[in-house]
Amino acid sequence: MKYIFVTGGVVSSLGKGLAASSLATLLELRGLKVIMQKFDPYLNVDPGTMNPYEHGEVYVLDDGAETDLDLGHYERFTHTNLSRLNNLTSGQVYMSVLEKERAGKYKGRTVQVIPHITNEIKERITDVAEKMGGDVIITEIGGTVGDIEGLPFLEAIRQFAIEAGRDNVLFIHATLVPYIKAAQELKTKPTQQSLAKLREIGISPHIILARTEHSLDEDVREKIAMFGNVPNEQVVEVKDVKHSIYEVPLKLHEQRLDDTVCSLLKIERPQPDLSKWRHFVQRVIHPTHHVRIGVVGKYIELQDAYKSIYESLTHAGAYKDAKVDIVRLDAEAIEKAGPDIYLNGLQGILIPGGFGDRGTEGKIAATRYAREKGIPFFGICLGMQIAVIEYARNVCGLKEATSTEFDKTTAHPVISMMEEQKKVKQLGGTMRLGNWVTELYPDTKARELYGSEVINERHRHRYEVNDDYKEQLESHGMKISAVSQKGGLAEMIELPEHPFFVACQFHPEFKSKPNDPHPIFRGFVKAALAHHGLPEAL
Repeated sequence: MKYIFVTGGVVSSLGKGLAASSLATLLELRGLKVIMQKFDPYLNVDPGTMNPYEHGEVYVLDDGAETDLDLGHYERFTHTNLSRLNNLTSGQVYMSVLEKERAGKYKGRTVQVIPHITNEIKERITDVAEKMGGDVIITEIGGTVGDIEGLPFLEAIRQFAIEAGRDNVLFIHATLVPYIKAAQELKTKPTQQSLAKLREIGISPHIILARTEHSLDEDVREKIAMFGNVPNEQVVEVKDVKHSIYEVPLKLHEQRLDDTVCSLLKIERPQPDLSKWRHFVQRVIHPTHHVRIGVVGKYIELQDAYKSIYESLTHAGAYKDAKVDIVRLDAEAIEKAGPDIYLNGLQGILIPGGFGDRGTEGKIAATRYAREKGIPFFGICLGMQIAVIEYARNVCGLKEATSTEFDKTTAHPVISMMEEQKKVKQLGGTMRLGNWVTELYPDTKARELYGSEVINERHRHRYEVNDDYKEQLESHGMKISAVSQKGGLAEMIELPEHPFFVACQFHPEFKSKPNDPHPIFRGFVKAALAHHGLPEAL
């Protein structure tokens, strides 16, 4: 087993996760089995209860783990299927150690950061190695070198490198090389200080990833190499890509990053076959068609809040040789000004998931606009619940219809909390989470899209379509096209007379990949292209 640890310096949001994922892509295409994991220094047990403004999207795995959004990159860029083993936070570490202390497992010894906390961190690395197998494990350390909360993780991987053997461990450090416009030059001083801080901890990186807006000239590369104590070729330029994040593996391969990694770890494998990846990237950068799809949400100003949805639309667009121009629309703005001013000219409307009642009336207005104008519509999680509420109000005549999440005393709770959820006191990790088996009814758009009778999809929610209203909804033309195998809960709804009106209670965006887009996203983009009058793209 070979171990690669990716750290970051100077500033956060350097793209460590993307760089790690891109390296994993290249190694996987060389025939290696790559496992990825993320260590996050914050004290939250997981991101599940964190505000999207704080953390961005919560990415859900098959086993129901609520994890960091970087795990979305890991799964999209590789074929690995991750579990709760692959995301570790300081909160999980300290909680586990304290539980062991309370249970007397340390036999009365003083519990300390070293060795107890660091041992707990190292155990997670060996657990992943033993339970998931593989050839290479890439571990990304969240945060920035120098942060107090990250020190136990860095100390743990320093120790681990000694225990695993120097030939089996590789340290990669991502750093920023800023361009000072007034001086018209790149500055290496922040990188020098970041490397010095890392060496103080006892870690000397083997490869330095230099994130930059401008190309590194030879002098700058030599300077970084000298202060980093590595050969020039082990300083890799990570220049901002012009078009798509999916260019990054190609750019890193051009600089022989995967060759360098294999050489340092003494791995002998053939060159990667990048033909399919290049074809996908070419379709993303140079599509034949364009289509405009509006995403109506409450966290719309945050790029990371709906990250997986945006990526899934990109995957489906490339599959149809089309660029999806995503129009981000604030649900509250639609609520105040009405849908016409914002939604006119769109070829598709998507309502994503979310919690709370802020902006819900704007989402309901957008859904009605899509239904009445015949614009392709796709609702996800809360988006499905919004579709049911809108239909109940404006077609079934239940004017007060809503969700008990928004109004506990409503006369028509067409969306209500699951019975088992009513007893839950804690918020974290207590929703309907992870993979659930779903049965698709025949003669439905759902069955047509999937081409299957049974599917597995990931969930993250507490509220469901109320069984008491199913018959009334269906008698007025809404079709429940899929239900959970356990409990018969509504999983998908559709309007048969509409060009494309599909909504699902699960999160299909968590299972889309660049060269394997999710079937509902494929169908949605296809319908949007048809609405745009581009049948030749289908």
